[in-house]
Amino acid sequence: MSNIDRHQHFVCTLQEAVTIINGHRRFWVCNCGCREGRGFCTRSRLDLCLMFRGDFDATGSGKREIKYIEVENILNETRNKHLVARPFRNLTDKGGIDGICFCCDDCCGYFLNKDEVCDRGAFVEKTIFDDCTHCGICVEVCYFGGREMREGNLLVHNQNCYGCGLCRDICPEECIIMKPRGRELL
Repeated sequence: MSNIDRHQHFVCTLQEAVTIINGHRRFWVCNCGCREGRGFCTRSRLDLCLMFRGDFDATGSGKREIKYIEVENILNETRNKHLVARPFRNLTDKGGIDGICFCCDDCCGYFLNKDEVCDRGAFVEKTIFDDCTHCGICVEVCYFGGREMREGNLLVHNQNCYGCGLCRDICPEECIIMKPRGRELL
């Protein structure tokens, strides 16, 4: 996919987000424009839009430079509240990454407005059904419609997987792995 074909946002796992973050030295945060626009979010706090540059306008208010310890707090909030990491590319060349939004289905424009477009991540889930107890916990954190319970059985709609890894992170049986996209059947 060429840089021209890429959308501004894409999905990644929390581990990928940490790798992206660790490639930077300075950080800014602002309130999420989606959360501010709705006036609330029942899932998480407002100040979760992380930026790696201080020289562009944020979509939300309250932009300020933060230390790495505050970035760790954002990552903990993301982990505990089951938020999707959605890095955003540089608007000029779409090659560099300028920051990461941490999103949910309660207030994020992407999940609420189907006209919003986001690229799928580099990974896709693979459920090992021999180890799965069909508890359905993973269904609750799949904001993309990739998992459902039907008559007590877990059904996976792999074509809907965006590669966020939330299902893997929450699975008590650890029967979900993330495979490179295109290799999900291996």
